[in-house]
Amino acid sequence: MFIRKTRTATSNGQQEGIAMPNVHRRTFLKYAGMGTAILSAGAALNSCSKDNTDGSGVSLGSGDTSVLNYAYALEQLEAAFYIQVIATPYAGMSTAEGIILTDIRNHEIAHREFFKAALGANAIASLEVNFTSIDFTSRDKVLATAMAFEDLGVSAYNGAGQYITLPAYLGFAGKIVSVEARHAAVIRDLITAGSFADSTAVDAQGLDKARSPLDVFGIASTYIKTQINVNTLPH
Repeated sequence: MFIRKTRTATSNGQQEGIAMPNVHRRTFLKYAGMGTAILSAGAALNSCSKDNTDGSGVSLGSGDTSVLNYAYALEQLEAAFYIQVIATPYAGMSTAEGIILTDIRNHEIAHREFFKAALGANAIASLEVNFTSIDFTSRDKVLATAMAFEDLGVSAYNGAGQYITLPAYLGFAGKIVSVEARHAAVIRDLITAGSFADSTAVDAQGLDKARSPLDVFGIASTYIKTQINVNTLPH
């Protein structure tokens, strides 16, 4: 049974009156500083036009800007999901599970804030998400969705890395995707002990899967209400 609270949210931390969790201020300053350092080192992003090529949806910009806004959109989605998970714990959530999911929430918020700071004025606005299809009272449904989101995030970074031209951004994307993979592993282990890197995540060559930005948005669009113009995404 779905909990009564509406799952429609914006990923800036507000969700039907639920305030953004009190994540330690130094975490935000750390990631904001990383983004500022990249920009001040001469890693200026391509100009991000707010006008859409076809007049519909939010423009992600072009070049590295489009790839970073793509990652920023996904981090907004993940952060909003885990904010809801912790705000309305599923039935029977253990103390250990609560600690793990809170840590993941904080990581996703930090990732979101990193991209927001790195993009600066080129960042897209906060997206509106819709989680009405998720039963947040069910452990099975929450963990299955968490695993799907984490796997999607890993495959998104793996697929988009080839389109990043600035080495500094590629380096930070590599650091973030490794954290997302740790999330995917621990969520799998919560679902089935010992399955942290099974064949549904890693292929026969021991490699994580990769998806194109268009494929990723095709999946993520189920939960993103804001219309996004994907015309400028590399593919």
